[in-house]
Amino acid sequence: MFIFLYTLMVFYHLYARAENSLCQMMGDPKYPLLFKDGDITIGGLFAIHSVETLSSFEFVQKPQLLSCSSVNSRDFRMAQTMTFAVEEINKSETLLPNVSIGYKIFDTCGSRLSSMSATMAVMNDQEFAAGDRCNGQPPIHAIIGETESSATVILSRTTGPFKIPVVSHSATCECLSNRKDFPSFFRTIASDYHQSRALAYIVKHFGWTWVGAVNTDNDYGNNGMAIFLNTAQEEGICVEYSVKFYRTEPEKLQKVVNIIKEGTSKVIIAFLTSLEMENLLEQLSIQNITGLQMIGVEGWITSKSLITPNIFHVLGGSLGFAVRKLDIEGFSDYVLKAFWETAFPCSHGDRNLSHYRVNCSSYQDLLVLKNYNEDVPEQRYSSNVYKAVYAVAHALHSLLNCKSQIGCEKGLTIQPQQVVEALKKVNFQVKMGDRVWFDSSGAAVAQYEVVNWQQDSDGSIQFKAVGYYDGSLPPGQRFVLNTKNIIWVGGQLEKPRSVCSESCPPGTRKAAQKGRPVCCYDCITCADGEISNETDSNNCQQCPGEYWSNTENTECVLKAVEFLSFTEVMGIVLVFFSLFGVGITVLVAILFYSKKDTPIVKANNSELSFLLLFSLILCFLCSLTFIGRPTEWSCMLRHTAFGITFVLCISCVLGKTIVVLMAFRATLPGSNVMKWFGPAQQRLSVFTFTLIQVLICVFWLTISPPFPYKNMKYYKETIIFECSLGSTIGFFAVLGYVGLLAVLCFILAFLARRLPDNFNEAKFITFSMLIFCAVWITFIPAYVSSPGKFTVAVEIFAILASSFGLLFCIFAPKCYIILYKPERNTKQHVMGKT
Repeated sequence: MFIFLYTLMVFYHLYARAENSLCQMMGDPKYPLLFKDGDITIGGLFAIHSVETLSSFEFVQKPQLLSCSSVNSRDFRMAQTMTFAVEEINKSETLLPNVSIGYKIFDTCGSRLSSMSATMAVMNDQEFAAGDRCNGQPPIHAIIGETESSATVILSRTTGPFKIPVVSHSATCECLSNRKDFPSFFRTIASDYHQSRALAYIVKHFGWTWVGAVNTDNDYGNNGMAIFLNTAQEEGICVEYSVKFYRTEPEKLQKVVNIIKEGTSKVIIAFLTSLEMENLLEQLSIQNITGLQMIGVEGWITSKSLITPNIFHVLGGSLGFAVRKLDIEGFSDYVLKAFWETAFPCSHGDRNLSHYRVNCSSYQDLLVLKNYNEDVPEQRYSSNVYKAVYAVAHALHSLLNCKSQIGCEKGLTIQPQQVVEALKKVNFQVKMGDRVWFDSSGAAVAQYEVVNWQQDSDGSIQFKAVGYYDGSLPPGQRFVLNTKNIIWVGGQLEKPRSVCSESCPPGTRKAAQKGRPVCCYDCITCADGEISNETDSNNCQQCPGEYWSNTENTECVLKAVEFLSFTEVMGIVLVFFSLFGVGITVLVAILFYSKKDTPIVKANNSELSFLLLFSLILCFLCSLTFIGRPTEWSCMLRHTAFGITFVLCISCVLGKTIVVLMAFRATLPGSNVMKWFGPAQQRLSVFTFTLIQVLICVFWLTISPPFPYKNMKYYKETIIFECSLGSTIGFFAVLGYVGLLAVLCFILAFLARRLPDNFNEAKFITFSMLIFCAVWITFIPAYVSSPGKFTVAVEIFAILASSFGLLFCIFAPKCYIILYKPERNTKQHVMGKT
C-alpha cells in the first residue's frame, strides 16, 4: 500500500512540472537558408547542396553542426521558384489579397540525416520569449518538399501526427499514395505507378522482350521497379536481371556493373536518381561498357549534371520519361536580379537579420549563380514547385474566406488539418495553362514527355522531345511516339534489338530452354507432316491424311502422287529398251523369214522359232503396261499379260528343247518317237501350257483382281500410286507357274547339251534358261525390298532382261551364221557330216 501511494505521488509531481514547464530548444538551432516573414508561413525543404560533411564523433566535446557544400543548381532553382511564387502571390489582388505569405526554406544537403534535422527545424520556432508556453500549434501551415521520395517519406511520417500538409514537387514513389500511412501528403507530380507502367509499354512498343533492370535501393527505386516488373510480366517482357544499389555502396555498384557487363540484353531500364546514375555511368565509362540502350526515368533523364565531355558514347540515344517543361513567365529575369535583391539574405547590409543568425560566408558558393540563368529553361521541376505554392495559397484563400473586394478574414485561426482538407478540393489554373487538382491519392495527373539524348552539330547534347504520355486521355490515346525522330544508342538510326531468342519464323515452334525465362527458347523446325503458319508458334499442327507439309513447313499441300510415268527419265529409258527389244525381235523375224528355207532356220522346227519370236515381241510390249498412271484396267492387264506371254514364250522354248531330245532319240535304230511329238503335238503342248496360265489368271481376276491403290506407307510425304496385287496367292501362282516351266526347260536343255551336233540348240537354250532363272530368282528379293515406283521398275527390268536373254542366247548364234558364216548354213554342216 505504501509503495502504491509513493508511486502515485511521483507521477503527480512529474505532471505538475510538465504543466509549468516552458518550451525549450534542445541543442543548437538549425536556421533556414532562405526566409521571409509573413502572416502565414510555408516551409520548404530542398537539397540546395549535395555534399554533407560530418563532424568527428569522438564524444569528448559537443558535436558541431553539419556543414554542406557543392551547390545543387537544380534544387536551388526550385527554392528560387518558391520565393518567386510567394512574391507573386503577395502582390496579387485576387489571391489572398490582404494576407502576406512568408517562407522558411531549409537546405537538406541531400542526406537523410540533414533532412531529419531540417524537418524538426521547420516544424518549430527557433527562439522563445520568456514566459511563452507550447500552444500546440505549429509555426507553419504547409511544407513544400522534398525532392527525393525516401526523404519525403521521412518528412511525411514525421509531420503526419501533427496533420501538417506536405506538398512535394518531385517525390514520385507509389508508396506515398497510401492515404492510410500518408493522409496529409500531396504532390504536383504523378505517382511512379504511371511512369513504371509506361516504361513497360515503351519497351513493348519497340519489340524488346529481353531487358536488364537496375534501380536505386530506396523507396523511389524499389517501388518503381516493382511496378515495372509486374507490368513487364503482364506484357510478356522478360527481365534478364534486376539489381539495385545505393550511392553509398561502392561494392554493390561494382557487382551491378559486372552483371551488366556479362548480360546479353541490349536495353537497360535504369530506375535511378541522378546521383546513382552518375555513379553508374562513371563505372561504365571506366570499363568502356557501351552499346547499351538506356531507358530512363524522370529522376535522371534530363539531368544536366550527367553531361560530361565523354559521356555521349555511353548515354547517347537514351530514351526516357521526363516531367513536362513549362516556362514560368518572369522567372528567368527574377533569378538574375530581383531574387538577389529581395530574397537573398546577404545582399544588403542594412537588412534586419536579427531574427535569424545568418553567417554570410555559408552563402558564398551560391553567388556563382548570381548572373547566370541559361539553365532556367531546362528546369522541369520548377513548374511543380510553382504549382505547389499556388495550391497551398488557394487552399488558404478558401479557408480565410477571401473575397476580391473585401479581402480575407485574417483573424481566423487555421489548423493544419483544415489546410489538408482544403487541398483536397483545390482546382485552379496556373498562368502556364495547366489545371491543378489532386486525385484521391493526393497526386497530380500523369503527364510526361518522352525525351531522347541527341547530339547537335556543335557537339552539345540536347534533350529532344519525341513523344508524350498523358494519363488524362483515353487509354488508346495516352501514349504517342514519333520514332522517326529518335537517335538510338551509338548515334544509330536503326532501332537496336534486344531479345533473348530471335523470333521463330513460320515453319518452326518455340521450345522453352530449361531453367530460363519464357522469352528464352529454341526454334525447333516442325516435323515432316506438321506446319506452323505464324511467327512464334508454340505448337505445330499435323497435316491431314493426303496432305503433307511443304519444304518450309508453313502450309499443308497435297502429297505428290508418284508412279512410273512415261515422261520421267526412268520411264523413258525403260520404254526405249522395250521398243528396242521389239525392234530387234522384228528384225530377227524378218531375217528368219527371208532365210526360212535354209537348214539353220528349218532345224529344230522353224514354226516354233517364229512363235517364240512372236511371244518375245509380246513380252517386250507387256512391259509397257507397267508404265503410266495405274488404272483399274491397266492393273489387271499388266500382270495377266506378263504371266500369259511369258508362259507362251517358255512353252515355245520347252517345245524346242523336247524336239531336240526327240530328234536325237529318233536317230537311234528302231526308234519312232518323233511320231509322238510331231508338229501337231508341239502346237498342242504350247497351247496346253499357255491355257493353264490363262485359267490361273482368270481365276485370279475373278477372286481378287489387282486394283489401283494409294500407298502412303513407304513415304510419308509422297503417295505411291501403284497396283495392289489383290490376291497375293494369285500373283505368286502366276509367277510360280512361269518358274516351273522355266526350271523344267532348263533341266531338259541341260540333259541335251552334250548331244552330237554341230549346232546343238540345247546348249543355247540351257544358257538362256540359266539367265532367265537367275533374273527371276534375284527379282523376288529386289521386288519385295524396292519401294514405290522402283518396285515397278524392278519388275520391268526383270521382264526386259529375261526377254533379251532369251532373244540373244537362242537367236544370236543363228543370226551370226546366217549373216557372217553362210558357208555353215548347209545341211551337212548342221548334221555334223562335214
